[in-house]
Amino acid sequence: MVQNIASVLVVVCSKCGGFLLAKAEQKTKACPYCGFKIAVQKAKKAASAKNAYEASAILRKLKTDAVLKRNRANRQKQF
Repeated sequence: MVQNIASVLVVVCSKCGGFLLAKAEQKTKACPYCGFKIAVQKAKKAASAKNAYEASAILRKLKTDAVLKRNRANRQKQF
């Protein structure tokens, strides 16, 4: 039986909260938003994927959802 192992992870930067892609076997990754060096295995995992294409689609969805959530919160503050 062959195990289905994720090769790409979507992790959350512990400094700025940004989402980024990292290969599952990577030890560290620099956040593209704040430059913080992230220990991939210890980082909060938002999702995992079989390949970069799938991970990229997940990343886009997570970013879109975060923007929508922020916009809703800002609208509620106005009222």
